[in-house]
Parts: sequence; structure tokens; C-alpha cells
Amino acid sequence: MTIIHVEDVSWRRNGKYILNDIHWKVNKGEHWAILGLNGSGKTTLLNMLNGYIWPTTGKVTVLNEPFGQTDIRALRKRIGWVSSSLQERILATQKVEQIVISGKFGSTGLYDDRSHLDEEKAYTLLEQLQCAHLQGKEYGVCSQGEQQKVLIARALMADPELLILDEPTNGLDFIAREKLLDAITLITEEADSPTLLFVTHHVEEISPLFTHTLLMKNGTVFSKGTRNEIFQSTSMSTFFDKNVIVEWKFNRPSLTIPE
Repeated sequence: MTIIHVEDVSWRRNGKYILNDIHWKVNKGEHWAILGLNGSGKTTLLNMLNGYIWPTTGKVTVLNEPFGQTDIRALRKRIGWVSSSLQERILATQKVEQIVISGKFGSTGLYDDRSHLDEEKAYTLLEQLQCAHLQGKEYGVCSQGEQQKVLIARALMADPELLILDEPTNGLDFIAREKLLDAITLITEEADSPTLLFVTHHVEEISPLFTHTLLMKNGTVFSKGTRNEIFQSTSMSTFFDKNVIVEWKFNRPSLTIPE
């Protein structure tokens, strides 16, 4: 099954191309890291995959649903998305389990028809993400890393086929970041786990769970392929416009700038 197929896509705003000549295909069983500097077009591409913006040219197919021939609202229910914009809409006084359950209804506030099964599922998701101890706590008293886990649990509540994590480690310290990456790894090891897109600025976050990497630069695809194909010193130096050396530590890439 093809999860994402983007063919010759561009998106223009105010006469300027924000995305241009995007070709990208994601198959079931693959997990992709998306890497790019600010302004590279990462968030714009994610907005397009969720149907919030429409391509100026080209074709977009998500979960075998071609844009223009599908109900975008129904499609969004099959996609879990965690982003900073979502975090800003969560009330600090809401209980953790209420936030998780709200994912079933696609809301961030009040919802109806909460069942005992919903509560059990919310607890199971929190347990899988190693934060069951947060049940009963208010969202605002949780650490930033814990809040991100709660939002990921919320995204999983509706059993999405595609899970998009947009810079989920922003603002986390080293320990919190590693705990979150461990929790994300556990998700991918579950039966029928969703395809994962993980957006980051940091090469060292691209752990072994990610089978492929998409590099974006200046609104287009700079490179795409498996981790080992992408992370080569020569190509990464071109990508960053800076001489860098790629080294591998514990099966993760890292970058250094030679003196």
C-alpha cells in the first residue's frame, strides 16, 4: 500500500513558490524523518498532506485517497498530527486522560459519549508511552516532554494509519528528548502501528527506527532515500552549504564541522 504519493507538486503564494517540483512516495512499512532548515517548506508540505492547503500544480494522494476525489475531513480522521499549534490549543487545566480521549472525537475541548472502553484505551496508550502515572494530573503541571507524550497518545486514540510528529522534541533537554524518542520507538514496534513522519532540525534525532529520510531545502526535495544513502559527508556538506563530516554513533548519524 502507498501511504503518500506526491507527484510534481508546487504551491505558490503571493506570486512566490513556497514548494516546487516535489516528488515523493512513502510506502507502508516505512518510517520517514524529514529534515530541513527554517523556511525549507517542511510545514507547508505537512499542511498539504492534511488537506489544509491545495497544490497549485501536481497530484497528492494520501492513504490511497487522491485529492480532489475524496472527503478531506474523513481523511483527516485517519491521520494523527502532533504540532506546536495543537499544543497551544490545549487548556492547562484539562486532565491528561481527557485530552487523550478527545483524540477520538477530533476535538481539544468538550466531547460526548465517553465510554469505559475509551478510558481503558487512553490508559493503555499512556502506559505504552511510559506515562501512565500522569493519569489524573492536569496538563499544565506536566513537563514539556510529558505533554508531548500526552499529545502523541491523543493522536493514537483514533487508530491513525499515518502519524505526523512535527518537531516534537523542540524545547526538550537531552534526557527528555531521549525518553520521547524511546517512546516513539515503542509505538513503531506495536502490531499495526501507523506509518510515521518525524520532522526535525537535528540529525542526531534520526534513530534506527527511521527507515528513510527526506531532505528539504528552499522549498524542494534536496534528497530522499534510506538513512545510509542520505547521510554521506559530501552530500550533507552540499545540503548545509558548509563542509561537514558525517559520523555514526550508536547507529545514529551526527555532524561535525572540521577545523
